[in-house]
Amino acid sequence: MRPDPAGAFLIDPGVTFLNHGSFGACPRPVLAAQRRWQTRMERQPVAFLDPGRGLTGRMRAAMAALAAEVGAAPGNIAAQVNATQALAVVARSLRLAPGDEIVTTDHEYAAMEKLWAEVARKAGARVVVARVPLPLAEAAAFTAAVAGAFTARTRVLFLSHVTSPTALVFPLEGVIAAARARGILSVIDGAHGPGLVPLELDALGADFYAGNGHKWLLAPKGTGFLHARPERQAMVEPAAISHGWTAEGASPGPFGNPAFVDALEFQGTRDPSAFLAIPAAIAFRARHGWPAVMARCRDLAQDFAARMGRRTGLPPLSAPAFSAPQMVAVPLPPCDTGRLKRALLERHGIEVPCHDWGGRALVRASVQAYNGAGDLDRLETALARELGL
Repeated sequence: MRPDPAGAFLIDPGVTFLNHGSFGACPRPVLAAQRRWQTRMERQPVAFLDPGRGLTGRMRAAMAALAAEVGAAPGNIAAQVNATQALAVVARSLRLAPGDEIVTTDHEYAAMEKLWAEVARKAGARVVVARVPLPLAEAAAFTAAVAGAFTARTRVLFLSHVTSPTALVFPLEGVIAAARARGILSVIDGAHGPGLVPLELDALGADFYAGNGHKWLLAPKGTGFLHARPERQAMVEPAAISHGWTAEGASPGPFGNPAFVDALEFQGTRDPSAFLAIPAAIAFRARHGWPAVMARCRDLAQDFAARMGRRTGLPPLSAPAFSAPQMVAVPLPPCDTGRLKRALLERHGIEVPCHDWGGRALVRASVQAYNGAGDLDRLETALARELGL
């Protein structure tokens, strides 16, 4: 039986779901809170959605709860639909020139590789890919590898906090400090960060950090955010110019928030209920003793990785300290990963991503509260059968 707190998750019991890292899964009480907000909105849409008649205060309260969770002053964090949108806003706000360089790594999310390639193409800039030494075992080696790619033309450092393809936690502090010392803007993809790793965003010092609430924080889908240092907020140009924007960027903005927040959050009609349910997600985690849940999930993930390592004889991608707490990417023998992924789902009822990365075949298992040891046992058995291990 799955240790599902209060039967809260709607995961199909016929599927062994080990892919929380892709889209998350929202508990019933949080979905119920969102629906209550939606019902309230539809009873009097004008009163509910008018910033001057309550929406500003409701959003401010919800985002203050999120800000406290990620270690940020409320004025430094603005709601966005997801981290991808937030990072696109930042990237398109930059004024890059021909010959400028964007330093990133070989572990980045494919959508972000496309974003920076297009931004660089339009500006005549170029993307420089630093190769992270594997297995990742020391923060100093990571910092040296990435900062070693800086040149006099480097304008932007773009890194994941928790990598999507390889499920590594990058030690950001040293390389962010190195970038700042050279006047390089640091932009962090924190899609997996909130709810998975401890965050103190104001203290981290990144110029921009984008995150999601809908993955590990357990909020509804569409609860991303952008964090920006106060001195960088005026750089950000919203995707749409609407009532929250002012030409002079005066702060406070028209609805009493910092101009950065008003310009990004108030961009026409949209359903704000997902953001308003964020406090319910935070309360759900607190009510169910989430640190203990996370520790159990971490132990299951690391045990699975160790067992698979013994089966395959392949080294891990990192020391345990640099592996995402509830998510692990395990190297596999050479195989058709697309076929393997389909076989795991169709023949074994297991939903888990398999993909090729850096000349390696990987399976990435995410472990959440609704998973038990039996789920990882089934995955190991299925992999052994499909790969002849």
